[in-house]
Amino acid sequence: MLTTSIFPARYVQGAGALASLAEEVARLGERALAIVDPAVAGAVAAPLAAPGAVAFTVERFGGECCDGEIDRLVAVARGADCRVVVGIGGGKALDTAKAVAHALARPVVIVPTLASTDAPCSALSVIYTAEGAFDRYLVLPRNPDVVLVDTALIVAAPVRFLVSGMGDALSTWFEADDCRQSGAANMTGRVGSMTAQALARLCFDTLLAHGIAAKTSAARGLVDASVEKIVEANTLLSGLGFESGGLSGAHAIHNGLTALAPTHHFWHGEKVAIGTQALLFLTGRPPETIAKVYDFCLSVGLPTTLADIGLEAPSEADLMKVAELACAPGETIFNAPVEVTPAKVRDALVAADAYGRNRKEMARAA
Repeated sequence: MLTTSIFPARYVQGAGALASLAEEVARLGERALAIVDPAVAGAVAAPLAAPGAVAFTVERFGGECCDGEIDRLVAVARGADCRVVVGIGGGKALDTAKAVAHALARPVVIVPTLASTDAPCSALSVIYTAEGAFDRYLVLPRNPDVVLVDTALIVAAPVRFLVSGMGDALSTWFEADDCRQSGAANMTGRVGSMTAQALARLCFDTLLAHGIAAKTSAARGLVDASVEKIVEANTLLSGLGFESGGLSGAHAIHNGLTALAPTHHFWHGEKVAIGTQALLFLTGRPPETIAKVYDFCLSVGLPTTLADIGLEAPSEADLMKVAELACAPGETIFNAPVEVTPAKVRDALVAADAYGRNRKEMARAA
C-alpha cells in the first residue's frame, strides 16, 4: 500500500515576517501579481511599494473565490506578464490566488493575514458561487511555494478570526482519525502517513493546551508563545492534518450549512465547529470526548448550537437540505467509519444542537 503526504515547499512564521516578502518572492520571479484583500491593503502597502528585486502589480480581491473573480485576475496577471502570484488576506483571497496561479502555471506565495482557516498551506482551493454558496473543490497539482505568516498582522485582526481558526483546526484530528479507521484516502487520493496522523493529533492537543491563553493574548494585540503555537496549529498543523490525514464529515456538514442564508454571516471555522460536533454524534464518539470538545468550544467562544450560527429555529426541510448536501455524491462524509445517510446526518445535527443547548443551560444555572 502506498501512503502519500504533501506539504508546502517553505513555511515562514513570526512577528515582522512581512518584511521578508520581497526576498521570498524574488527567489521565484521578478514580476508578481499581488492579490490583496481590501481589509488589509493599508497594512501591507509598504512592502509592496518598496523598490527592490520584485515589481508588484497590486490588485484588490473582489470578495468571493468564484470563477468570475479568478478569470478577472488571470487576465490582469497576463496583461502585466507576472511570473509569480502572491495572495495576501483571508482564506478566500488565498484560495483565489492559488487558483489564479494554477491557471497561469506560475508559482504562488501565500500571505495569510488571519489565522482563521487551514487553507494557506494546502493544494486546494474551495470555489464558491458569486453569492457565497459552496460550489466545488479545486484540487491543485502542488502546494504553495511559500507560506509566510506575520503573527503581528494576525493579532491586529479581531480575535474572532483566531477563534474561528481554532474551530477549523478542531476538526482536523477527528476527520483524520475517521480516515485512519475507514482506510479512506486523503486529498492525494492515497492513504495518509503516520506522520500526518501524528500532526493532526498534535493540532488537537495544541488547541486544548494553548487556545484560551492565545485568545487572551491576541485580544490584547500581544504576540507570545501561546499565540505563535495556536497560529501554527490553525495554519500549518491543521493544513497538513486535513490534507494529508484526510477529511470526513465536519467539512461536508459545513458545506451543507452554507446553503442556508443565515449562516453566511458566520465564518468558515465557526460552521466547521458545528460540523465537528455533529460528527462526534454521527460516529458515536465516547461521552468524555464529546464533553471535552464542547468544553473547549465554550471556553474560547466557538458556536455550540445551531442558533449560534444564525439558525434559531431551523425547519425540518432546512435540516434535511443541509444533510442531503453533506451527503452529496463524492462528499468527504463517506470517509467516516460508519454508515452515513441524510437522515443520520440530520439526527446528528439535532443531537449535537440539543447537547449544546443543554450545556449552555447548565452553565447559566451554575
